[in-house]
Amino acid sequence: METAILGRTGLKVTKLGYGAMEIRGRRVWNGRPVTDEQAETILNAVLDAGINFIDTSYDYGMSEEYIGRFISKRRGEFILATKCGCTLVNRGDHDETPHVWTRENLLHNIDTSLKRMRTDYVDVLQLHGPTPQQAEEGGLVETLKEIRWAGKARWIGVSSYMPNIQPFIASGEFDTFQIPYSAIEREHEEIIARAAATGAGIIVRGGVGQGEPGAGRGPADRWAYWEKAKLDELLDEGESRTAFMLRFTLSNPHLSTTIVGTLRPEHLYENVRAAEKGPLPADVYEEAKRRLLAAGMGPSDTYYRKP
Repeated sequence: METAILGRTGLKVTKLGYGAMEIRGRRVWNGRPVTDEQAETILNAVLDAGINFIDTSYDYGMSEEYIGRFISKRRGEFILATKCGCTLVNRGDHDETPHVWTRENLLHNIDTSLKRMRTDYVDVLQLHGPTPQQAEEGGLVETLKEIRWAGKARWIGVSSYMPNIQPFIASGEFDTFQIPYSAIEREHEEIIARAAATGAGIIVRGGVGQGEPGAGRGPADRWAYWEKAKLDELLDEGESRTAFMLRFTLSNPHLSTTIVGTLRPEHLYENVRAAEKGPLPADVYEEAKRRLLAAGMGPSDTYYRKP
């Protein structure tokens, strides 16, 4: 599987990564029920397929626990990223996940995450979506550096989006940026280039548009751009929309890895096959971008975020 260097970290990551939010379970954000057997199967299938980058978070329900239980013995085979700034509050039939942007909570997050995942360190520790003001008032960058100095994280990053991400890029403090991007979510295209120019690694989330509405969690208003741009006309014979979408994302020259989540091994193998085909041919990629721009989907200074 094709690899890339995750910016200044020097880490060699597979361009297709795994988003472990899909194994969070039903208590968080209306997640799907997940059995122990399903979690064990998909996590080991990810590694067996050659994927070496796994992204999770303190507030992804059972995700970190499953990583610790089922693949910690294979820790040398994968690069591990998690996120902090989160809490889990038991509300009886579900858990809520409010953010708490304090030094104490970040230290609690990393210690709990390491215990859950049965590891001494994470490769990348990311802030999970604060505003620049929250980061400054909470001394969050200083706390990340403290955690790195203690050897609990090798590199530090932030998961963010416009308009919050621009000051984080300008600060020069972060080794990685996790940013939403796909053919139907191109607003951050120039932001990604700007972030990569600082030497940071680029982790893309949402690289397959969260799946088609109905089959996946993709919002219908986003997928309407696909229809308006008539991208079905650009598919190879037998190619699925999801496969084309993934190859479009992989065509971005600044991408280090894109994290795609699934609970089903058959979907994982479909993603692997698409990734192994590599980026779209240059002419197809440019035509897809041209059509999407004409349909109203291109780089932007503003970002629509579904409530």
